[in-house]
Amino acid sequence: MISNIKTQATNNLVAIANKFTQTGEVIDVRPFGSGNINDTFLVVLNSEQNRFVLQRINTHVFCQPQLVMQNMRIFTEHVSKRLLNNPLNRRWEVPRVLLTRDGHDYCNDANNSFWRAISFIEASESFDTMHDIEQAREIGYALGTFHNLISDLPPQKLADTLEGFHITPLYLNHYNEVLATSTPVSTPEVNYCLQFIEKRQTWAPVLEHAKATGQLPLRLMHGDPKINNVMFDTSTKKAVSVIDLDTVKPGLVHYDIGDCLRSGCNPAGEETENWESITFDTDICQGILQGYLTVAKEFLTENDYIYMYDAIRLIAFELGLRFFADYLAGNVYFKVKHPEHNLTRALVQFKLTESIETQETMIRKIIQDVK
Repeated sequence: MISNIKTQATNNLVAIANKFTQTGEVIDVRPFGSGNINDTFLVVLNSEQNRFVLQRINTHVFCQPQLVMQNMRIFTEHVSKRLLNNPLNRRWEVPRVLLTRDGHDYCNDANNSFWRAISFIEASESFDTMHDIEQAREIGYALGTFHNLISDLPPQKLADTLEGFHITPLYLNHYNEVLATSTPVSTPEVNYCLQFIEKRQTWAPVLEHAKATGQLPLRLMHGDPKINNVMFDTSTKKAVSVIDLDTVKPGLVHYDIGDCLRSGCNPAGEETENWESITFDTDICQGILQGYLTVAKEFLTENDYIYMYDAIRLIAFELGLRFFADYLAGNVYFKVKHPEHNLTRALVQFKLTESIETQETMIRKIIQDVK
């Protein structure tokens, strides 16, 4: 019975994949990657196209998946045109949206699931952890190149597919609402989190205030520039692409800068249980910013540099805030392995924020030195 179900599921995947093939036939469909949102598969063909990525979009997260595809087509067409007119002096690829045989950028199956196909970046690999400073520079270069290639694309041309994403004051409002209706058990860890957030409530809107007052311009951002969304050439070990484009939308590039440094400069990772020893690695920070600014200084303003430290500090705080609010709410948003999981995650981010705060002078000096 189980075998029959698996065979039927495989046949369904092959049938869906075949809708996106222009030449050849599908010979294999297998699970691919480690994403937490969409279901992702690698499709192997018996033609020159060779293989591509097939994804079922999570419509609970992306309520209007058609807008995600619209954004992706506008973005990829713009960047492809820029690269054609002004090619880089090194390999750089943009994932392409593949159309169905009848010319659409998605299809629905019998269960009304939403499917799309994307080109596969050949001879490339991704990593979950930072190996060395040279890799840190490449991560920074990749994000800088991504931002630079869309710096002339008006943000109004793309839809906001995740409203409220990275808007720290909204997460703070949600936290206060949860706190008002919950009675957290008093432990040293919980009390630490409560006091940590209380001391930073008035500072949380720093980037949104800068945007509202015109100090920081609205641009396009990636939304999730963590290390494993950067693809590296398997031979040269150089960054060749930034993938996972679902959250490309109008926002502040500072949210990307802060998130990239938050995830990259914590060698222990956000899932460690040893939260008390968390530190922000300023050497990796310097490497990422060096790589980033080799291309990003073309479009950055003086105000962008002024708020860079705030971005690094804020995004670590923001994620800790989200983890702790979810812990208080009963773990309803983030997947957890045990009841205290989100509390531990919050402690990791707050300790990272603390480490950033204690090294403010050093981080600001790094920003000035690499300008």
